[in-house]
Amino acid sequence: MVKPWFAGSAAVFLVSSTLLAVSPLQADEKTADVQKLYQAHCASCHGIDRLGGMGPALLPGNLSRLKQDEALKVIREGRPATQMTGFASELTEEESQALAEWIYTPPESKPTWTLADIKQSHEVMHPYGSLPDEPNFDADPLNLFLVVETGDHHVSLLDGDSFERIDRFPSRYALHGGPKYTPDGRFVFFGSRDGWISKYDIYNQEMVAEVRAGINMRNIAVSGDGRYVMAANYLPHSLVLFDAHNLDPMKVYPAVGENGESSRVSAVYAAPPRGSFIAALKDIKEVWEIPWPMATSPVVSTGHMKEPIEALRSHDTGNFDLRRIAVEDYLDDFFFGPEYRYLVGAARGGQGARVIDLDSGEKIADLPLEGMPHLGAGVTWMLDGRRVMAIPHLNKGLVSVFDMQDWSLVKNIETQGPGFFMRSHENSPYAWVDVFFGPNSEKVHVIDKQSLEIVKTLAPAPGKTAAHVEFDRRGEKLLLSIWDRDGAVIVYDAKTLEELERIPMDKPSGKYNVWNKTRYEEGTSH
Repeated sequence: MVKPWFAGSAAVFLVSSTLLAVSPLQADEKTADVQKLYQAHCASCHGIDRLGGMGPALLPGNLSRLKQDEALKVIREGRPATQMTGFASELTEEESQALAEWIYTPPESKPTWTLADIKQSHEVMHPYGSLPDEPNFDADPLNLFLVVETGDHHVSLLDGDSFERIDRFPSRYALHGGPKYTPDGRFVFFGSRDGWISKYDIYNQEMVAEVRAGINMRNIAVSGDGRYVMAANYLPHSLVLFDAHNLDPMKVYPAVGENGESSRVSAVYAAPPRGSFIAALKDIKEVWEIPWPMATSPVVSTGHMKEPIEALRSHDTGNFDLRRIAVEDYLDDFFFGPEYRYLVGAARGGQGARVIDLDSGEKIADLPLEGMPHLGAGVTWMLDGRRVMAIPHLNKGLVSVFDMQDWSLVKNIETQGPGFFMRSHENSPYAWVDVFFGPNSEKVHVIDKQSLEIVKTLAPAPGKTAAHVEFDRRGEKLLLSIWDRDGAVIVYDAKTLEELERIPMDKPSGKYNVWNKTRYEEGTSH
C-alpha cells in the first residue's frame, strides 16, 4: 500500500484540551460499550475525541457526505487506497452497526479548536523557496487542470492540451469548496471538510505544507496577491487567517455578531479588486469584509478583470480589520459582479436573493429566486450589450437569467431538473448546466447564450450522474465528469459539442483550470 503524504508522524497531533469522552456513569451500558470499541479500534487514527488525526473527524457535521449504511460498509470492508482497513474479522455485525450509529451522534460536550491547536497541527514539509522555481514538465503551466476524485480521495493533475496525467496524489478526506491557486498558478491550496488546509507545489508535484484550521470547515480563499489564506469554519464558529508561504497561522476571528450571537461561517471569498476577503455568515444578519495589505504591484491585470487591482480597490485600509455590513436577512451563498462591487446573497430557505452594494453597504435590489438558487455556480456573459448573470436552482428545474444593470429578470430557462453546477467561457457561445438532482441526473443541457434556449441535451453515460463542466484556458475544449466509482472525465469540443475522449477516473467531481481560476474567467465560479 502506498503511504499517503499525510500519514506521517506530524499527522498525529495533540487534540484539543476539551475532550468528548463521556463517563460510563452518565451513559447507558450500550453507549459505554461502543465507546470502548471506538477507543480500541478507531481512536489511534480518528482521535480519542472523534476530532480526527491521521483519519478524518467522525462527527455528524463532518460525515454529511457519507450515508450511514456507507459508513458501515467502510467499517466492515475498509476504504481502497487509504490506510482505512476493514474490521469484519475483528468486529461482529452488531458491533460494527453500533459504531456506525454512534459516530453520527453529536458529542455531549461542544468541541473546541483554538489557535494553540491550529499551531500544533502545522507541518512544513518543504519551506517556501526551497524547491526549484521552474516547472519540471513541458505542459503549459497556465492550462493545467486539477481534478478531484472523490471515490478514493485523490487529485489528478492534467495537461490541458494533451490531457495526459502529470501527477495523481492522495488528498485529505472530503475536499470541499474547490482548490484555490496562487496568481502565478504554481501553488494550489486544498480545504477538507474536517478542517485541513494543504498546500501543493504544482511545478514540483510536492505537498509542501499543511495545517488544520478547524473541525468542520466550509472552504478557503486565497488573497489576490497570493500572500494570505483564509478559512471559513462551521465548527468552531470562526474565520482563520494564514500566511500563505508556509501556512503559518496569523489570526482567529470568532464569528460573533454585533448582538453577541455566534454564527457558523458559510463561506469566505477573495475579492481581488477590493483587496479583501468577504465572509458569508449563516446565523447573523451581517456580511463581513476583511482587507489585506496591498501588494506593491498589481497581480490581476489580464483576463476577465481588465484593470489593475490598485485602480479598482475601494477600501484601502489593508490591515485585516473587520468591517461589518448589516443586512436585513440571513444571507448564505454569494455571487459577485466582475468588479466585486455588487454582492448577490441567497436568503435563508431559498426565499429569493438580495443585491448589496459593498461600497455603500446598502441593499439595491431583491431578486425573485424561489428555487433555492446556487449562487456559487453562477456565471456571467454579455447579451445585447448588457452583462447578465445566470444561476441554476437546487430544488427547481430552472436557470434564472438577470440583467446586472437594472437587476431585472430576463428569462427563466426550464430544465429537466434542479441543477448544481453551471459553466461557460468568454470564448464559447454556450453555457452548460447539469440537472444534478432528481431522476434526470444523467443529463446535461447546453444553452445558447444569445437566444437563451437549450440547443442540446447530452446523456453521455446513461444511469450515471453527469455534472460539472470546466473549459480549457482558450475555451476550445471542456471537461465533464461522470460521478461514479467507475467514472470518467469526458473531453468535448466546445464548438461542435462532439466527444473527443474519455479519461477513466474514480468518481471525479470538480475540475479546475489554472487560467480560468487565476484570471477570473467570466464563465467559471470564483
